[in-house]
Order: sequence, then C-alpha cells, then structure tokens
Amino acid sequence: MASDKALVKRCAREAGFDLVGVASAAPFAREQAVVLERLAHGMMGQLPWYTEARVRRGCDPQAILPGARSIISVACSYYGQSPAIPSVGSHGRVARYAWYRDYHAVLKKRLKGLAGMLQEGLGKSFAYKLYVDDGPMLDREVARRAGIGFTGKNTNILTRAGSWVLLGQLVTDLELEPDRPLVKSCGSCRACVPACPTGAITSDYVLDSNRCIAYLTIEHRGPIPREMRPLMGDWVFGCDICQDVCPVNLRRAAPAVAPLSPPQNTSLELVELLEMDEEQFVERFAGSPIRRAKLTGMQRNACIALGNLRVAEAVPALTKALGQAPPLVRGHAAWGLGRIGTPEAQRALAEALAVEQDPWVREEIALALGAA
Repeated sequence: MASDKALVKRCAREAGFDLVGVASAAPFAREQAVVLERLAHGMMGQLPWYTEARVRRGCDPQAILPGARSIISVACSYYGQSPAIPSVGSHGRVARYAWYRDYHAVLKKRLKGLAGMLQEGLGKSFAYKLYVDDGPMLDREVARRAGIGFTGKNTNILTRAGSWVLLGQLVTDLELEPDRPLVKSCGSCRACVPACPTGAITSDYVLDSNRCIAYLTIEHRGPIPREMRPLMGDWVFGCDICQDVCPVNLRRAAPAVAPLSPPQNTSLELVELLEMDEEQFVERFAGSPIRRAKLTGMQRNACIALGNLRVAEAVPALTKALGQAPPLVRGHAAWGLGRIGTPEAQRALAEALAVEQDPWVREEIALALGAA
C-alpha cells in the first residue's frame, strides 16, 4: 500500500495538482451530524437541491461507490497577483477563483488524467468516481481527513499554501494507506470573523449562508434582502474578504504550479453588464464560472454595486433597466437609483412609479423615493 500511495502522490503532481492526500472511505458520521443540524436551522441558504438525503449520501462513501476503500483528495491553487481595480468608470469586484476558466472542467480533466496514470502505473483497472464541487461529497471534510489542510474559522480549508485552493476527490476501491489529518488550527486568531461585513461568520467555524456575499451574489435567485444590500459593497460575483485578511494567506500564498488559465474578468464594468442582453452575456462569459449567476442575477448585483458606489454616471443605464428589465432587475435598479439620489435619479423613480404594475417593484420604487 505504501508504494501505491507513493505512485498516487507522484501521478497527482504530474496531473497538475498542487496538493494531494489520501483519506479512508469510512463514513463521515460526526460531520454529517453537524451539517444536518445547520441544514435544519436554515443556515445553508435556499438551495432546493441541498437536502438531507444529499447530505447523508455524501457522508457515506459506500453509497457513492459500493466497495469504496479510499478517497484521493486533491487541491489546485488559484492564487495570483491581485490586479488594481480601475479607478475610472464603475467596476465591480469578482472573487479570485472566477478570474479563471471554470474549474469544474479543468479539475475533472486532471482527475481523469490522474486515474489513467494510476491504472497504467498499477497495471490494473479499478473502480472510481470523481467529484469537483458538483456532487454530494463534503469536499472540505475529505480534504481535512486526508491531511490536505485544517478547517479555518471562516469554514474554509487552510493548507500549507493558504486557502486559495479548489478541491477534487477520486473515490476508489483501491486500498491505500491513509494520510493523517493535520494537527493544526487557527489558534487564537479571529481576523476573518469581524472582517465579514455582513456578519456571515456568526461564530468560530460557523457560517450562515443567508448572510454570505458569495451565496447572495451567486446562488441566491430572488431579491437580495434590503438590509444586506448596503453591506455588499462593490462585490458582484462572490467575495474574498475572509480570505484576504487571513494571516495564513498573507504569509504563505504562492502562485499555482499549473494555473487554471490566464486571468480574465478580474473586475467587471457595471454599466456594460447592466446593458447586456442574453446573447452577449453567454458569449462574454463562455467557459467562466460567472455564467452560474445568470444574466438577471448579475444585473441585480450590478444595480446594488452601482448604488453602493453612488455612480451618478450610471443613472441613465439604471433608468433604462428600471423601465425595460425583468422585475428582479427593475426592483434593484430602483434601489440603486435611490442610493445615488441625484435629481435625475429621483425623477426617473417618480416617472417609473406612475406606470409600474408589479407590486414588489412598486414597493421598491416607493422606498427608493423615500430614501432619496
């Protein structure tokens, strides 16, 4: 088993992974209890697919692959030098991982390559299933058990290269010697907890997704709660604040050995985003994680960012959205105009209120007029 694990480590590096570890395929009983408790308390957001049945399946490797004996856990760094956001125009921030090509496709290709190298090196075939943040498996718990890293107080996995990593798993019927979990922790450091502007890290190691900017800008499909909007700043896709302030990242983060792709979409011009149609959106963000938030979601986010930045030059674009966009965007365009509050913005709101039929959008317009 030791020689087989050495082969796994060598092949993983050759396949383009920065870190690799092996975990046993024993059930994740303790982790299951924690996740189910948070699910029951509504802390996992409004994700219809994130169910109790999914959690139970993900915590039982045998339910994923009958005969599973080991889980190969891998990580790819996505750290790169942060570019300066342009000081002119109206730009919104994008989470670092979304600067690159959609990691699902990249990591799956590398995992398949790893499986092929192992089969060739071992001289035999074996059963496996692979996941890259798209299945029921609790990837961070697998990484912790495999010694890839330890759990930070912001609930991210902290590795020797920091938390700027993407995780993947190869569940297999190979019997491999497991690695030991790291005997490390955040100690007394709590830098990430007060740094979160929305208070999403409600206590050490506990995150309420309903308050997380990453969840709100990407996964949440409806209106952003009004009390959250001023706290979101200029983030339009994801959020990196709790990672930016982490001392482990500040000390140890290093560029990836095999980058996912050249960086792009490091920030987004918000007026341009607000004026896109569906065809332009699909073409512009082809192969990018940003597609996940969909056009209406990204335009909703742009309206909030423009309001928080108080970009007076964006009033014509917000006014156009208020008159022509889907209701979800119209309501947030009204909020943005109310935050900007110029006479032109107030006039646009008053004119829209006279003709708007949607009750929720009318409510948003009335509140925006009051705020202005």
